[in-house]
Amino acid sequence: MALTYGFLKCKIGSVPVLQATRRKNETQYHLHTTLVITAANGSATQWDSAINVGTNDSDDLLQYKLIFDFQHPMVSGLKAAKSGFADLTGTAQLPALDFLRSDVLGETGPWRNSDIMDGSEAVEPVASLLRLLSKARAGNCDVYVFGRKYTDGLGIHDVHMNQGSKAPFLNNGNDLNDHNDVWQDGAVIVDLGEPELAAYFTAFTQQLVPTDGLGNPTDDSHPVGVADDGSLAA
Repeated sequence: MALTYGFLKCKIGSVPVLQATRRKNETQYHLHTTLVITAANGSATQWDSAINVGTNDSDDLLQYKLIFDFQHPMVSGLKAAKSGFADLTGTAQLPALDFLRSDVLGETGPWRNSDIMDGSEAVEPVASLLRLLSKARAGNCDVYVFGRKYTDGLGIHDVHMNQGSKAPFLNNGNDLNDHNDVWQDGAVIVDLGEPELAAYFTAFTQQLVPTDGLGNPTDDSHPVGVADDGSLAA
C-alpha cells in the first residue's frame, strides 16, 4: 500500500529550527517550522514540517538543488490550489512528483552535495534554506511542501526523493515503514511573488537509480546525477 502523500499549500508560521534525529548509523538533520493553513472561514490550522537538510555521515550526504528561477507548467495549478493538504496518494502524474518519471527537474542544473552536518546553521544547504524560509515568512508567501503525512498528528516529512533506497526501505507491498515508492518524491517550492519561484529538491547519495515500478533500485543502479533527471519519463 502507498503511504499518504501530497503537498501542503501553506504559510510559514514560525522561525525554522534545526533539529537532529539519531538513526542507527548517522544523525539526520531537519528544519522544523510551523506551517499555517487558513480555511475559507478564517480559521487556522498548524502543521509541523521536517525538511531534510543532511546528515553527519560523509558516506550518506544529501544531494540538493536550490533554484531561484524555477519555472514549470505545473506552477499554475499550484497557485490555483486551495490552502491545505492536497492528497496525491496513488497519483502517477504531476503535480505528484517523481524525479525520474517526470520533467519537473528539467533544466534545473546539477546536483550539489551538502556539507557534512555538524549541528550548526552555517553549513549548506541549511544556511540558504533558512534565508529562503525566513523571507517567505516575512513576506507571507505561499509555500508548497511535498512529502508524506505524519502518522501521528498533523505534519509532513520525507521531504526528499522517496525511491531508490536499499533495505530496510525496500517496497514489499506494505505500508509498515517509510518504504520506496514512485510518484512520492518530496520538495519545497516557494512563491516569492516573482515570475519565477524558488524550489528545493533533495536526494541522498545512498539512494540509487534507476528504479523499478515499486521504486526499488534496479540491478544496474547508481547514485543519482543530472543525466537521470526525467530519464524514465514516458
